[in-house]
Amino acid sequence: MRIKILFVFTFFVFSILILACGGSDTAVNSTNTNSSAANAARNNTNNPLAVSTPAPEQTTNNAPTLTPVFKAYCAAMIKKDDAALRKVYSQDTIQYFEEEMKADGEKSLAAFLADEQVSDKLCEVRNEQIQGDNAVGEIRTEGYPNGIKVAFVKENGEWKLTNKAPNVEALKHSAANSSR
Repeated sequence: MRIKILFVFTFFVFSILILACGGSDTAVNSTNTNSSAANAARNNTNNPLAVSTPAPEQTTNNAPTLTPVFKAYCAAMIKKDDAALRKVYSQDTIQYFEEEMKADGEKSLAAFLADEQVSDKLCEVRNEQIQGDNAVGEIRTEGYPNGIKVAFVKENGEWKLTNKAPNVEALKHSAANSSR
């Protein structure tokens, strides 16, 4: 009796092994290359931590309304002209900068903003979207060669640059909501 049970058990285990190891007629991975590039591309498609670079946004317009403001900003930054910088920034932004400058012990607005990489080589705005007295344009400078969206406001009939970036503000807002 023991031999019969042992025989049936062995047959059952052997059958399961055979069924488990059996394959389908279609090859799952028909490519057999030694190309590391092919392997890397295939491996990264399912990696949730893989970095993916978004395609640059297409230009819908050359920002005819906001370009003069941003060009004036670039010129003022290159010349380190505090008075010209104060003309292109909104009052709220100037007030914020003055508070930060006071905390840092900085007297010059141009010196305070010196970390921003601005030159006459790359200074452009594109894809402006105007809604009333508010606008958003994608600026490109040496510091932001791929572009970053920046908010503009209309004060006393003139467009002014702000220190607000809608993409960054949205991230701050969503981070604040997720921590609640």
